[in-house]
Formats: sequence, C-alpha cells, structure tokens
Amino acid sequence: MGDSFGPVRGDADDDHRGAGGGYEADRTVSVARQEPIRVLVVDDHALFRRGLEIVLAQEEDIQVVGEAGDGAEAVDKAADLLPDIVLMDVRMPKRGGIEACTSIKEVAPSAKIIMLTISDEEADLYDAIKAGATGYLLKEISTDEVATAIRAVADGQSQISPSMASKLLTEFKSMIQRTDERRLVPAPRLTDRELEVLKLVATGMNNRDIAKELFISENTVKNHVRNILEKLQLHSRMEAVVYAMREKILEIR
Repeated sequence: MGDSFGPVRGDADDDHRGAGGGYEADRTVSVARQEPIRVLVVDDHALFRRGLEIVLAQEEDIQVVGEAGDGAEAVDKAADLLPDIVLMDVRMPKRGGIEACTSIKEVAPSAKIIMLTISDEEADLYDAIKAGATGYLLKEISTDEVATAIRAVADGQSQISPSMASKLLTEFKSMIQRTDERRLVPAPRLTDRELEVLKLVATGMNNRDIAKELFISENTVKNHVRNILEKLQLHSRMEAVVYAMREKILEIR
C-alpha cells in the first residue's frame, strides 16, 4: 500500500494531531491503554485490506483482529470479535457500510466505526453519522494518519476529513430546507458567548483556534463547550452541531 492514500489536509487538536476536523468528544477523558486497540478492517478489495493490515501491524498499540469483505460479513465478525474500532468502506457489495453500521452498533455497542472511503458525497457522510459512525475519512489520507485516526477515535474523538467539514454543513442546510415546518420543543437557552462558540464549532474549528478567534483561553473554550453539551444533553461536538442545525439555533448562510 505504501503512501497510496495521498496527502492529508488540515490540522487537528493539540492533544491528537492527525486526520480530523476538530469534532472531538469533550466529555471523554483519554487514559493510558493497557491493551492494544482491536481493529476490524472491512473493505471489498482484498488488496486494500491487506495493505491496511501491513500498515497497522507496525503499530504496537493497534492490533488487527479480523477482516471482512462486505457489510453482512462485517456484522457477523463484529458480533464474534467485539472490536474496539471498525474501519469500514462505505460502498460494498451485498451490504454497504452505512447499512452495516447500524447493525454493528446493535451487536457490538462499544465498537466505534470509522468510515474510510473514496466517497466525498455529503449525503453519504450525513447518512454515516446518522447510522452511528464516529469517523469519516477519505482514502486520500496518508497511511500514517490511519493509525492516528484510530487512536483519536478510540480516545473519544469524532474524526472527519477536513475537506468534508463544509460539506457536512451543506447537508445540514439542505436537510433543514427539505424539512416541513413543524412544532419543535423549545431549545435550552444558550448564552451569547455559548452561541458564538457553537457557531465556530460548526465550522470545524478546534478549541485552540476558537480561543484565538475569540481572544479567550483554551480552557475557557472547553468550559463553554462542556456547558453547551450539558444544556443540550448531548455527548459530542458533532451531536451539538447536528442538534443546532435541526433546531435552527444556528443559521447557515
């Protein structure tokens, strides 16, 4: 496989540098791992699966425990192996990755799913998030960034390729426009500063960049994000953005 994925674009948070757009789960505390991260690789191309295995075999803290060639096999393997991470393609024969994602979450609830795909369609991205995927990375990323992304997701972050962040917001806007007017439960009230922070989170900014933009400390940003999540009763920045778009707390122009 070598570096066939291609170059990575964008940067990540201070604590986890790699293929991410700044959507991390702020409530998750990273702890030192005693056991390697167990990974299930799912792709309909055997050569691609083998390439990932070779790349990940070089990482002492990551162990490929199995592989599958389609979504149906992935569900069976996930139920049997109970991996920490499922690295899965979106489009496969028999059963696609997005459809399999929901079933995997049922048979292996603790497994976190990273979609690693050539598909840059915003609809696929949005459907993957709805189905329970924690990451969505394009196959253009470099091989060494795959391991970085696996570690980040295992530690509670939600990883999205930077080039997909704007497409995520575009799909949210389209979803809102397609949705008929309906009566919504009043959203919890956020302060003006919390709304400012949430708007910047929605662009994919990480805490460090938000702090620079608002001329406040990074720790203050973390506190604001934590308060936002508590008020909205959510668990991650990504969920907060989805909620904000759906409830029209934010307006995307």
